[in-house]
Amino acid sequence: MPKPLLQSELPGLPVRRGKVRDIYDLGDSLLLVSTDRISAFDWVLPTGIPYKGQILNRISAYWFSLIDEPNHIITTNVEEMGLPAGFDLAPLRGRTAKVKKTQVVPIECVVRGYLSGSGWKEYRQNGCVCGIPLPPGMAESQELPEPIFTPATKAETGHDENISFERMAEIVGRDTAEELKRRSIAIFQWAAEYARERGIIIADTKFEWGRYDGELILIDEVLTPDSSRFWPVEQYDPGRPQMSFDKQFVRDWLEHVGWDKNSPPPELPDDIVCKTQAKYVEAYERLTGTRFRPE
Repeated sequence: MPKPLLQSELPGLPVRRGKVRDIYDLGDSLLLVSTDRISAFDWVLPTGIPYKGQILNRISAYWFSLIDEPNHIITTNVEEMGLPAGFDLAPLRGRTAKVKKTQVVPIECVVRGYLSGSGWKEYRQNGCVCGIPLPPGMAESQELPEPIFTPATKAETGHDENISFERMAEIVGRDTAEELKRRSIAIFQWAAEYARERGIIIADTKFEWGRYDGELILIDEVLTPDSSRFWPVEQYDPGRPQMSFDKQFVRDWLEHVGWDKNSPPPELPDDIVCKTQAKYVEAYERLTGTRFRPE
């Protein structure tokens, strides 16, 4: 199995490392490098998933090219990024995007089409999700009557926190909140239909937005297995958790081995790495209709 890229190195460039991405400041733009790091339960694991960063970067680029919304992408071709001479570009190929630098809206714009995750947990407690009442008697993973917009605060560490739309409006302003709600739901509805025709249910997703020259544009990643719940259509069975195209194998294994989620996580065994990689590859190939070939 190839060695995963756990950290990129571009000496001399200011960098901020997130759970998955290394973000380099180029002055008037940013360089987003999607590594092969994988996180679970708010920890970055010591074992990476080979090619995961390439898959995430390509899925995002694919959606950005299809969605009829302005976005932050400048180029995904490392030869066109104007990087200083002497950098080794090979590790960056396929996993890097040069993007516009924006004023980030400090809200995760979450849209849910199905009752799962934290939404299911909240529904069981009070019949609502982020203050939105839902019909009684719904089952886990059941499709909602219509997609709902459930914003969350952006957390640098730990979990994002679900908030009401009214709280979002207090943070970013009523007009901005209304616009982001409308545009986020519209993208979700279009993408969900597109993906379902290719054998994938998008149960929920999060969008991030930023202001560029006064305009709200899509930023970060979009509609990937890391920012969304992707379920195979043919295995959909409401009333329980669903099979998914993401790191569920990792989560399940960590639960099985009894890791306490408070101490550094263990290394992943090869079979879990292989199964997880295969799910990301399958998601890419179903969505794009093309075979994944590493760069």
